[in-house]
Amino acid sequence: MDDGWPEVINVDEVASPALLIHVGHVEENVRRMIEMAGDVGRLRPHLKTHKMAEMIRLQLARGISKFKCATLAEAEMAAAAGAGDILLAYQPVGPNVDRFLDLSAHFASVRFSCVADNAGSIGDLSDAAARASARIEVMLDLDLGQHRTGLAPDQHALDLYHLIASLPALTPGGLHAYDGHIHHSDVTERAAACESAYAPVEALRRKIERAGLAMPRIVAGGTPTFPMHARREGVECSPGTCVFWDAGYAHNLPDLDFLTAAVLLTRVVSQPASNRLCLDLGHKAVAAEMPHPRVIFPDLPEAKPVMHSEEHLVLETPRAAQYPVGSCLYGIPWHVCPTVALHDEVVVVRSGRAEERWKVAARGRTVLI
Repeated sequence: MDDGWPEVINVDEVASPALLIHVGHVEENVRRMIEMAGDVGRLRPHLKTHKMAEMIRLQLARGISKFKCATLAEAEMAAAAGAGDILLAYQPVGPNVDRFLDLSAHFASVRFSCVADNAGSIGDLSDAAARASARIEVMLDLDLGQHRTGLAPDQHALDLYHLIASLPALTPGGLHAYDGHIHHSDVTERAAACESAYAPVEALRRKIERAGLAMPRIVAGGTPTFPMHARREGVECSPGTCVFWDAGYAHNLPDLDFLTAAVLLTRVVSQPASNRLCLDLGHKAVAAEMPHPRVIFPDLPEAKPVMHSEEHLVLETPRAAQYPVGSCLYGIPWHVCPTVALHDEVVVVRSGRAEERWKVAARGRTVLI
């Protein structure tokens, strides 16, 4: 393996397929993340990448106290692990409104907030909080061009922020400005796109403050635009993937210097032809939502994926004879976040040895309280 990944000394003790986590690389990635932010208080890392209590505690030990998540299960896991400030960056609807309130009540010492992008949802949150004699901190979710959730940072957004501030059961929490559509490989182009998308957010912030309304924070960006938002004052940054890194970002974002910390262990389970290897790395072990390559094999860079099903990945390579049935291969997932969610646990590697298992506690959908 390259990128400083040693072969696992006791690999015969690890069943495949497995996701291996190099703790030393994780710790270095967190250090680089803090260095890039300039101040640990400006970080609100997204935990959707790892979904693990041990990862929360590792970051808490380095002074990170605020986190961002996408599911109630992730929020519960983070609270139970000791996080003190958790943003649910996903608008609660239906029964999840009451589940969010129950979670807040269960962990009363934790500062919870959520996002909303329309008057109906804001009203539902207010009504539910009033029934529970509680208060909910709500951030206005903005659409900077991805057109997935949120609303444009215009006059309507200002009106909705006024609405949040006017309802007695709600507290205005600021602005959530995710720009996930910006991932240009050229850093100059990415920076220009980020600035263009963010300019209306800054204009909206000024209007809100001139109206005398509270503006506790702006949470902006993800991993690709992390360097750009890290240069802004008064903005919390929400990188996520960089704790583990993956082949996709390493290829598409060459300016970002993070280490590969998550690697898949797979074994050859069959040799169906002289130039083919069948691996135990199907859809259920590596994210398959994107076209191939879904996993990169540093020791077999010429290998071509020709078939991928639930439990099998078939590669064509002229070096197939060098890998008899039972041979191990290490692969770097192209997209690590959904890959982690396919595994019940990860195998933790220290100094080249597989030492323990960490449960991917928040890969499910239920709140475990």
